[in-house]
Amino acid sequence: MTYEQALDYLYQQLPMFHRIGNAAFKKSLDNILALTAALDNPQHKFKSIHVAGTNGKGSSSSMLAAILQAAGYKTGLYTSPHLKEFTERIRVNGEMISREKVAQFTQQHQELFEQVKPSFFEMTVALAFDYFVEQQVDIAVIEVGLGGRLDSTNIITPLVSLITNISYDHQALLGNTLPEIAGEKAGIIKAGVPAVISTTQSEVSAVFEKKAQETQSPLTFADQTFKIEYLESTGLNSLYTVYSGDQEYLEKLELSLLGNYQRFNLPGVLATVEELNRQGFQISEEHLREGLRKVQELTGLKGRWQVLGQNPLMICDTGHNVDGLREVIKQLIALKARQVHIVFGAVNDKDIQSVLRLLPVSYRYYFCQAQIPRALPVQQLWEEAQFAGLKGHAYPTVEDAVLAAKAFAREDEVIFIGGSTFVVAEIAEL
Repeated sequence: MTYEQALDYLYQQLPMFHRIGNAAFKKSLDNILALTAALDNPQHKFKSIHVAGTNGKGSSSSMLAAILQAAGYKTGLYTSPHLKEFTERIRVNGEMISREKVAQFTQQHQELFEQVKPSFFEMTVALAFDYFVEQQVDIAVIEVGLGGRLDSTNIITPLVSLITNISYDHQALLGNTLPEIAGEKAGIIKAGVPAVISTTQSEVSAVFEKKAQETQSPLTFADQTFKIEYLESTGLNSLYTVYSGDQEYLEKLELSLLGNYQRFNLPGVLATVEELNRQGFQISEEHLREGLRKVQELTGLKGRWQVLGQNPLMICDTGHNVDGLREVIKQLIALKARQVHIVFGAVNDKDIQSVLRLLPVSYRYYFCQAQIPRALPVQQLWEEAQFAGLKGHAYPTVEDAVLAAKAFAREDEVIFIGGSTFVVAEIAEL
């Protein structure tokens, strides 16, 4: 079986949430437990950090992996979805799993898949855990796919659980209120395992406190320990000063992720590193600074306020729900460009009206449709945008929309591409 044949099999045989949506989500851990049992339970054979949350879990996972790599630890990283290549999901010290390994694993366990009938995500998690054991990682950073309590990754017992921002997303699966959504995310908190919450949110703090009490888990609200002051962006890095209590903790901390919203993720990352050091890891300030200065270089992370070109300035970001896009729009407004050209697409299970209401009516829009079944049809998106007072045209593909934006944008203007992870995934420049 070649890599291409393996991928074709996985896409055809196993339902994939990121392509088709809710129908692929399994509300049980039975399948992943059956798969990993057949693989001799690899999830129990490596140390891990578990990361959940609505926004920021991918960035936080990559920051932690980069810091651990800088400290000399052989580090596994599991994230989803991928942007360009399936192998992006599973990395060791930044190196993607080989295509040969994916093909070999798929062929070797085809009979098992026919028997268990897992989802695409369940198979991928099993592959990741098996690979991390084979590679003998010192530690792996595991990002939750969706929710937490019933996510396939939730069969690990990590050294620490990190939960980032809670906001509205996937309500049909996770609940219609923030406390309900937080309850699903809190499902990753395990008995006696320390839990870190990146940001204190009054609507959901009690949910985490109750869960931590039930599991007898030490609980830290990281932003109550670490205060983050944004200084400036150098174009390559953002500079922050970090305070611990009233004391300056880290002066001029460089972060290679340029999105201003990273200020919400940094406290959780720093508190998680502190907890690892309490447990015997040796991560110095120098390691911390090096990791954060080189996140993309060390982990391959893409699509987070990523600058793709200059004159005109072209940026993409995978933020796709109301809270994520609100922060993106704030940063676009702060650029004070003469005009902003937005290439925009969405998936069909989002509250698109709430999302469109966030977008400035003064911007020029190029609506498009990613090439996945779950994409919101561009004609429907364009019609909804008209009701929201947004001016622009509809294009059949992301590529067509980007080309049109480039044709109209002047050198001193800005092109932004986003609205959906899958729109970003189809940018040629990536």
